[in-house]
Amino acid sequence: LTFAPISGAHFNPTVTLTDAVLGKMRWSDVPGYLLAQILGGFLGVAAADLMFDLPAFTLSHHPQTGPSQWLAEFIATFGLLGTIAGVSRRTPAATPFAVAAYIVAAYWCTASTSFANPAVTFARAFTNTFTGIRLEDVPAFILAQLAGALAAAVLFRWLIPESHPV
Repeated sequence: LTFAPISGAHFNPTVTLTDAVLGKMRWSDVPGYLLAQILGGFLGVAAADLMFDLPAFTLSHHPQTGPSQWLAEFIATFGLLGTIAGVSRRTPAATPFAVAAYIVAAYWCTASTSFANPAVTFARAFTNTFTGIRLEDVPAFILAQLAGALAAAVLFRWLIPESHPV
């Protein structure tokens, strides 16, 4: 609600990239958004660690890997992008609330705890708290997230086309 008028509330590279692929955002704007999202992820990690009297950054040693984790990230990201696509086309004002509710549900109901955001996934490699992920596990998570976003974009573009009155 706070950032929607400024940036469309783009905190997630999968949302930004999906919007660019679907022609809702200029590709020339994408690098700036991605940079801001990655910096935001790192600022979030530093703030959280410093609030608990930990060093701002430490490499994570927490393994998060394997087919079940990758499937969970695919599903978490698919659901997030599906929520955004479906709600924003039908009831745009409800989108922030639907996204928040979805993220909470996906955190509780996925094996990966729903990172569902490549910028956050990368940043979480630099905290050795329970929320961290080993740096070597990050690429597979991000690939699963990108695949989930692409699958949601394709399905929801077909299910609820932009030109279809909803």
